[in-house]
Amino acid sequence: MMNYFLIYLAIVSVVSLILTVSDKRRAQRHKYRIRESVLLLFSALGGSVVMLITMLLIHHKTRHLKFMLGIPLIIVLQIAVFIAVRVIFHV
Repeated sequence: MMNYFLIYLAIVSVVSLILTVSDKRRAQRHKYRIRESVLLLFSALGGSVVMLITMLLIHHKTRHLKFMLGIPLIIVLQIAVFIAVRVIFHV
């Protein structure tokens, strides 16, 4: 079961990385952007750590409070849920 979870996290993380880098490139080229709601959705689906690291490395969305507070909050919530599931279900 844990293997499937790790594969899922890897896929969501790669997609999150691609979306973040793509949005940065689109912003630089003044092209159609990826919606903030999509970026936050993939963060909430499990790509939060990779998205935050990517944002900091490429300096993308770092001036947006929604992302600089929101994504770390999502990470904390995800850790809390992970711990709760492991405690409740003894996984």
